[in-house]
Amino acid sequence: MIRETFPVGLLGCNCTILGDETSREAIVIDPGSEVPRIVALLKKHELTVKRIVITHAHIDHIASAQSLKQITGAPIFYNKQDLPLVALMSAQAKWLGIAEPTVLPPDHSPLHQETISINGIDATVLHTPGHTEGSLCLLIPAENLLIAGDTLFAGSIGRTDLPGGSAPVLLESIREQLLPLPGETVVVPGHGAETTIEQEGRTNPFLVTDPTNRFGILP
Repeated sequence: MIRETFPVGLLGCNCTILGDETSREAIVIDPGSEVPRIVALLKKHELTVKRIVITHAHIDHIASAQSLKQITGAPIFYNKQDLPLVALMSAQAKWLGIAEPTVLPPDHSPLHQETISINGIDATVLHTPGHTEGSLCLLIPAENLLIAGDTLFAGSIGRTDLPGGSAPVLLESIREQLLPLPGETVVVPGHGAETTIEQEGRTNPFLVTDPTNRFGILP
C-alpha cells in the first residue's frame, strides 16, 4: 500500500493519502488545506481518488474537502453528527482568522463498523465520539494501521472544550474502540508524530491509570 502522511494548514493537520499499488485507486483523509500539494502527490503516485474521508468537522480537517471533490469527483464521507460544527464554520474561520471555506453536508455518513472500500484497500470505520460528536477513526486491518483523527495522539488525547466535546465520552471511545486493537497497530493522529496502540496504553498519561486498560500501569 502507498501511504503519504503530511501536515497541512495553519494547525498542521495530518492529511493522509492511502493508495493501492495495483489499482492506483486512493482514499484521501482530512484534506484540511494545501490542495495543490495533495494533487501533486496523487500525480506523483499516479493515483485516482475514489473516496474523501473526514475524521471530524473541525475546519483544519475539512476546509479543503469540497475543493478536492471538485477536482477529483470523489464523494466526501463524514459523520452527519458533526453537521452542527459545519453550521459553525464561520465562527471556526474567525477563530483562526481565515476566510470561511465552503463546507457541505457529506455525500455519505458512514456507520460504526462500516467498511469503506476502494479496489485493493478496505478500511473499517470506528465511531469515536468525544472530541466531537461525529468523530471517527479509520482502521486498515491488513496494514495494522489506524488513522485516528483527533481522538488519540502520541502522549495525549483530543481536546474536549469545544462544541460537541466530552472528556468522559472521549475516554470511553478510546477504551472501548482503540485500546483493544493489536498493540502493534500504528496510530496516525490528526496532528503530530505517529505512535502505536501499545505505546499509548503503556505511557499516555490520560490512559495509564485506567484499570480497564490492558496495557496500563494501575495506581
